[in-house]
Amino acid sequence: MVAPYLVGIMLLVVVPALITFGIAFTDDDLIRAPNYVGAGNFTALAHDNVFWISLRNSPVYAFVATPLRLAGALGMALLLHRRRRGNGAARTAAYLPSVVPDVAYALLWLWLFNPLYGPINLVLGSLHVPKPRWFSDPQPAMAVVIIMSLFQIGEGFLVLMATRQEVPEELYELAELEGSRPISTFGRVTLPIMAPTLVLLFLRDMIFSFQATFVPALIVTKGGPPPYATTFLPLFIYDNGFEYLRFGYAAAATLVMFVVTALIVAVQHRLVRRWRRAFIV
Repeated sequence: MVAPYLVGIMLLVVVPALITFGIAFTDDDLIRAPNYVGAGNFTALAHDNVFWISLRNSPVYAFVATPLRLAGALGMALLLHRRRRGNGAARTAAYLPSVVPDVAYALLWLWLFNPLYGPINLVLGSLHVPKPRWFSDPQPAMAVVIIMSLFQIGEGFLVLMATRQEVPEELYELAELEGSRPISTFGRVTLPIMAPTLVLLFLRDMIFSFQATFVPALIVTKGGPPPYATTFLPLFIYDNGFEYLRFGYAAAATLVMFVVTALIVAVQHRLVRRWRRAFIV
């Protein structure tokens, strides 16, 4: 029964990874026969300023967007886990942005943040609040990409809502009888029980964050504004591989992205395990 999944992993993950590893040591340009260049691509990456900017931007996005996405999913799960009138529609609304095609979703936000007629700036103007130059300044441009990610929490929301529904209600009744306040109950009952699921989602979203920036950076911010404020590793790899036909160079950058992702996840996993132990009495 596991065989179809193993075959899928081999064909869609393992084999492409091995091919990428091999191409990373060549000067493949998708036109000529590739030549072996050894560590030449990695040496060139070490002297590429744009690569270092993208390597900095990707972790910044991941470390900011991932906790915010997880907090939003947890908040919605705690708010909507009970069966009440209207919660069905609210759950659908919370999940809907996650199933909208990425390009359509990006075009929607491109309209929302439009500096001339976008609804966001119109509302800010009516409130006499300074309107950020969303696509002209580096910090607002990065904020646009992060804000876009905060509404696509459907999968995490559903998993956390199901996890919350599995928590025995007797624990809350006991906490209420003992005079526990809601915040204390959340910290001593809800959070420890949901911690394993939160850890799993945190690690998954950390990996996902390194790949989820491609469409927003390509369509909404175009990797800018200068100097490459929203050029993330996926966009850097795409530009070099398919715009400049430096396929071997892009493969080398892909390997670096995998290594960086693995290192960050390993560190996060270690820290989160220590955090979980703090709840064990």
